[in-house]
Amino acid sequence: MEHSRNSALQFELAQFTGTLSYARISRRHLLTDGARYLAEQAECFWLMDAIASHLDEIGTQDWFVLVRLELAGTTATLIYEDGNGHEHARQAIPYTDFPMERIDLYACWDTEHWVIMLPSEY
Repeated sequence: MEHSRNSALQFELAQFTGTLSYARISRRHLLTDGARYLAEQAECFWLMDAIASHLDEIGTQDWFVLVRLELAGTTATLIYEDGNGHEHARQAIPYTDFPMERIDLYACWDTEHWVIMLPSEY
């Protein structure tokens, strides 16, 4: 059952290319249609909040951040990189029921907001 939910969600997320609208999660953070769909379907607005808080700490010197969530059972690690292997930050997640073993998200600074998106929406 869990595997089919994982496969279905991966298939659904792959359908997002570009975005038609943005959902504001804070004054400086926006979600694309696909990132919002992920947050709703996987019930992981906590993930978007964690990403937003780290983006504020990382700053805007790099306009692009690769965010990777890697699960190991019910724990996870959230990793922030510059896309070239340089790690900005790392956070241990002591418990999660996130339905996928791994997901990558992108965050791009548009000079006013961090836009959190699926790689297929880049």
